[in-house]
Amino acid sequence: MRSNPRHFTLLTTLLATLFAIVVTAAPATAAATTYRWDTASVAPLNGVPTLSEGGSDFALAADLTTIRIIGHGTFGDGLAPTGGGTWVITQPSGATASGTFTVTRLVAFTPALGSLPPALDDTIGNSADARSGLAVLRISYSDGTSGTLTISCHLPVMSSGKLFEGITATKGFADFWDRVPPVPGVNANRTVFHVIP
Repeated sequence: MRSNPRHFTLLTTLLATLFAIVVTAAPATAAATTYRWDTASVAPLNGVPTLSEGGSDFALAADLTTIRIIGHGTFGDGLAPTGGGTWVITQPSGATASGTFTVTRLVAFTPALGSLPPALDDTIGNSADARSGLAVLRISYSDGTSGTLTISCHLPVMSSGKLFEGITATKGFADFWDRVPPVPGVNANRTVFHVIP
């Protein structure tokens, strides 16, 4: 039996075309972006407004019980989140409870437009890598309860008015849903995200 050269050429052309379609249709693999989150401090240092880690953020429950969160950590696509910090709960009566927390899972993160003003000295990371955005993290408290920590960052330049600045949290059945907004001259209730190069 003789093979037909015309059929061979047609088959070769068909296979080459299919290969080209498969190669061009394959999704490009993008490197995962890693972010750092912080409850941030903004205070003068040697006369220069300075952004640094370790700031306190507050939120209120329905009965005006407050939670104070201080912390930082990292997360990214396909990466296990890291980090945590400290918490203090203060009831209207003055009674307090405190401990540490650990981030166990990233629920969601959406970056948003926004940047830092040029006059601000960024000691956490490169100010060009600062981002606005909204992150929801699952956390485990040191007293055995669990909950969520929502971090919202509204950077001062070009951020959406839909973003708030600060945190909200849940702990067991308690929902600290009412964030305490930052106030000029008070070093509290500020957050920031940075892309980690």
